[in-house]
Amino acid sequence: MARAVRGPGRWLWRWRRNPLKRRSDRIESWFLLASWVLTLLIAVAAGAGVARSVEQELARERAEWRRAEAQLTEPAPGTPRDDGRDSRADHVWATARWTAPDGASHTGQIRVPAGSAAGTPVTVWTDREGRQVTRPTTASEARFRAALVGATAAVGASLIPVAAVRAVRRRLEERRLEEWGDEWARLGPQWGRSTS
Repeated sequence: MARAVRGPGRWLWRWRRNPLKRRSDRIESWFLLASWVLTLLIAVAAGAGVARSVEQELARERAEWRRAEAQLTEPAPGTPRDDGRDSRADHVWATARWTAPDGASHTGQIRVPAGSAAGTPVTVWTDREGRQVTRPTTASEARFRAALVGATAAVGASLIPVAAVRAVRRRLEERRLEEWGDEWARLGPQWGRSTS
C-alpha cells in the first residue's frame, strides 16, 4: 500500500499530465522550480562570498599583527597561586607598556597572572601602528569562523527569495479560490435541477 503512495513520480507530480491541471497550476510548478534553483544559487553565492571575505580578512590580520614584548608598569592586583600553576581564572587586568615598531610608546590593559610584579615581561599583540589587538586566529580557526559566518549568510540570503515564493504562492492560492468561487456560483444552482 505504501508503495502506491511513494511511487517514482511522487517528486515530479507537478509536471505530470493531468486533465484537471489548471494554467495556474502549471505556472506555479515552473515558478517553484525556478525559485528553488534561484534560492540555491543565491545562498551558495552569498555564503561563499562572505566566507571568502572573512577568511581573507583573518589571513590579513595573521600577516600584519605581531607580538610585542611589554612590561607591567605596576604590580598586578591579587596574590599568585601557591601551587605555581597558571590558570586563566587566576588572571587579572593590569597596565603594561610596549614600544611600537616606529618607536612610539603605548600602554594598555592586559590579562596577567594575579600578583605579577611591576616590570614583569608580558606578550601583547599589536597591529601595524602598535595598537593593542587580540591574538590573531589560527588558519584552522579562521576556516571554521569563515564557514560559520558563510553558512549564516547563506541562510540569511535565502530567506528573501523564500519569503517572495511564499507571497506569490499565497496570491496564486487566493486566485484559485476566487476561480473556484466563480465556478461554484455558476454551476452550484444547477445541481438541484433534474435533467429528465
